[in-house]
Amino acid sequence: MKSFILGILMMVGTLPTMAGNYPYLTFELTDGAKVSVSVSSLTLTVNGTTLKAGSQTFTISNLSKMYFSSTDETSGATAIDELTADDFEGKEIYDLNGHKIELQITNYELPKLPRGVYIVKSKNKTCKIVVK
Repeated sequence: MKSFILGILMMVGTLPTMAGNYPYLTFELTDGAKVSVSVSSLTLTVNGTTLKAGSQTFTISNLSKMYFSSTDETSGATAIDELTADDFEGKEIYDLNGHKIELQITNYELPKLPRGVYIVKSKNKTCKIVVK
C-alpha cells in the first residue's frame, strides 16, 4: 500500500513531462473497466484509501493499473440512460449473487427495485445497471 502511494507521488512529479506526449491518464479498475482523465490541469490527491484524479474518485484497492494514453480509453458505462418498462420486456434480471429477479410489469410501469447493482441479460446483450 505504501509503495503504491509512493508510486502515485512519483507519477505526480513526472506528470508535466509525460503530459506533453499523452493527453490522458487512464486508470484500469480490477473489474476491467477503464476511466481516462485529461492531464490538462490535472490534480492527483490521495486521502486515506481514495485517490482523486480531477473530478474522478477511485478506491485505491479497486485500481489495477494506471498509465498515460494518447486517446480516451474510458469503457463500461459511458452515459446514464433513463430506462422504461419496455427496456426490460423479454429480458432477464439478476442480482450480483446470481439470483434471478422476477418483475411484474403492469401498465408499462417498472416496479421499484431495491438499491443495488443488477445484471440485465437479453439475447444480444448483457449490461449492468445501478439503482440508487
